[in-house]
This record gives sequence, C-alpha cells and structure tokens, in this order.
Amino acid sequence: MRRRAPPRVDVYLQPAVVGGGLGDIEEVLAVGRRLARQRFPLFLFRAPGRPLPPSVDGPWDWPRVRRVARAVGTADRAVTVTPWWGVSAAPDPAERPGAPGPWSEETARIEAAYGRDRVLHVSLEEFARTYTSRQQTWERWREGGTRSRRIPERLRGVRGRKEVEAFRRAYRAWRAFDRPNVLHLFPGFAPSRAFAREFPEAVQLGPLWPFPPAPRAPLRRTADGRRRWVWYASPSTSDRLARLLTAAFPRPMPGGGPVEVGVRAPRRFPTEPTPGIRWRWLEPMPADRWRRRFASADLRIATGTRTLLEAIDGGGPFLYFNGAMGEGRAARRHRPEKIASLLSVWADRGVPARLRRDLADFARLRSVASVAWRAATDPAWGRGFPPRRRCVRYVPPWDDAGAALDRWLRRWAASSEDAVGAVGRLRREARGALAVP
Repeated sequence: MRRRAPPRVDVYLQPAVVGGGLGDIEEVLAVGRRLARQRFPLFLFRAPGRPLPPSVDGPWDWPRVRRVARAVGTADRAVTVTPWWGVSAAPDPAERPGAPGPWSEETARIEAAYGRDRVLHVSLEEFARTYTSRQQTWERWREGGTRSRRIPERLRGVRGRKEVEAFRRAYRAWRAFDRPNVLHLFPGFAPSRAFAREFPEAVQLGPLWPFPPAPRAPLRRTADGRRRWVWYASPSTSDRLARLLTAAFPRPMPGGGPVEVGVRAPRRFPTEPTPGIRWRWLEPMPADRWRRRFASADLRIATGTRTLLEAIDGGGPFLYFNGAMGEGRAARRHRPEKIASLLSVWADRGVPARLRRDLADFARLRSVASVAWRAATDPAWGRGFPPRRRCVRYVPPWDDAGAALDRWLRRWAASSEDAVGAVGRLRREARGALAVP
C-alpha cells in the first residue's frame, strides 16, 4: 500500500500556562502527538531573542517538532494550537484588552507569512467552564466569599445586572470570539445549550482525552495487600487534605499495612506519618513513567483537568480535590465545574448514589475520613466507577475532542477552503448538533 503523503498544512504548537496549571501545556502537546500520527509537520516557532514561556521547556512528552526562529511557510496554509488563544496569542492590541500574550508576536508573524485567511487558530478553552455570564458572575461572587443564599437578590439589583453585562462584554473580548479564523473548542463532559445561545462562536464537544491513551488501571491489589495511592497535589490548600487523610488512617488497614500515598506536588507541605498512612514524595520524572505510576496505583487522587481525564481513561477508582477556600461552614470548592459536571452525567448513567456523594463530599473536604476509609477497604466501592464512554453526554462524533480535531484538520488540509470558511462551518455544525438555532 502506498504511504499517504503528509498534509499540506503547517502546524505550530504554542504551549503556555494560562489557567494556573501545567495541564494547559499538556493539552497542546497531546494535540500535537495526535497530529504527528497523522503526519502533519509540527513546528515550535519562537522569534529570536524571546525565551519560551515559563515551564514550556520542561520534561514534557514532546511530539517530534521542529524548532524554528521564523514562520517557515513550507505549506500554503497553517494551523496554530494554543490554550485560550484570545489571552495567549491574539496579535493585534486592538482586538482585545490588556498586554500582548506570550505567543502574540509569533502569531502576528505567522499570519503575515501565510495570510490571515489561510491560518486557522485552534484555541483550547477551559474544560467544562461553559457558564453563562450570569452563572460566571454567580461563581465569581461565590468564590469571593458571598453566601449562595444572598447571590440571587444581588443579581436582581441594578448593580448585579450591570456586572453581568460587563462580564459578557469582557468575556467576548478576552476570548476573541469576534475573530472569524479562531476555532474556540470548549471540551467537557456535557454541553450547555444556554452557553451556546449566548456565545454561538463556541464549539462544545467531549473531552480531549490523553494521547497516547492512559495505561489501564490494575484489576487487583498487590500481593502484599498494601494500598498504594498516588496524589497529584497541585492546589495550594493540599496541606488541608493531607491533615484530614492522616486523621482518616490512625491504624493499619485490615489484612495489610499502611496506605502508602505517593505525592507529586510543586511544593512540599507538612505531612505526619501514622500507623495507617505512609507519605512518599515523588521526584520529577519523565511523562511516560508518570503515566505508568499514576495508572498502577490502587487509587488516584486527581486535580484539575488532565489527571481527572487520565483517571477516567485508565479506569478504576479515583478521588478528586481541586482546592478549597474558607474554613468550617464557609468552606467552598475552587473551580468545582469539572467534578460537578461529571457527577451530573453519572447520575443519568446509573452510577451508585453513594459513590457520587462520596466524590462530591471529598472534593468539598467533607467526610474525608469515612470516604477515604471506604475507598481503601471496600472492594465494591471501587467497582462502581463506570467506563469512559459512560462519562460523556455528547454523542459521536462530538464525544472526543481529539478525534474530532484530527478529522476536521485532515478535511481542511484536503480542501481549498480558507480558514474563515472552515471555522464558520464548524461553528454552525456544532450549534446544529446541540439543536441551538
């Protein structure tokens, strides 16, 4: 069989940390690894004298990419892949407020080399953050400490309505929704028709799953009976969860030794060993080794988007903690939309209510001791986790962002369509899939 020729489209990867987590970088590289399999030529273009954005030149699982100091222009069209393009890469200060992003200069040079209408920008937006302006304002006030029971009245006031409208204008500007050659992808577990009506430029679809796929979780515990957990502890309030986990295991597990918790974190926090728990700090390691370590654990404690998707993709039990603010009755979750959306889908898929309640409580730092003890001692608890296909409310072909992007870019590479035409068509198809006029 004759080997297929590489697509005549140059792909520029533009990784950066935007939302505060390193997962922003991994998402861009995951797309790059998928496109490398399709033989798209990949480039990392950085203008002379400009260092890469922080954390980009690290121990990542890079696809085969050619580092260049100019827009190469080997094909007649180009694609850029960027987190939050409006924030990271919009090249014209008149197009959005604020200072240039870490990739703005390179984006301007790419468009100059190929022509704006021949460059399609793929913007990887926030996972599961498909809130309307009213919902976003509610969340901003809730995270700021306003009690939920007081927010409805505050929203009904003149000032509240003005804040919602101000947010809508700012969100449109910062996301660069008016740019017709930007494909804004909003991956998640379930679509929001209200968000689609307010922001019709947004293309909602299923998760950008790990690529290569996450290794499969073990089917049974190790021979010595010890429980080995792994925790990606990036939130600044991880020490609070560590204290609660220590209190959860004052004695060894029945039939085995202590729970061994391997912690990967950007900074160390105090931990106290007890007869029932042993802490182990994990040193930085290559990406493939981390994937194996994460998958081989008896239980994973995930944070944010990427480790949550790795836990789901690999199968098996996990818990989720993305940080918390406030103390006591005023305690509240940080950015809860990911776990809330997943648990909403699970409710429709018949996942046991006890399991759903345990994950919700753990994410809030509630009932941590009882949830952790159940996770460590009850085999039936771990068997309640559903496979990946039951975690998404999108229907094929919208259930997998990576596969969809592969298909769309191959289609574009084989066509004579310009970037504006391709983006407009995909926006219409996305609204049609949600039955949103």
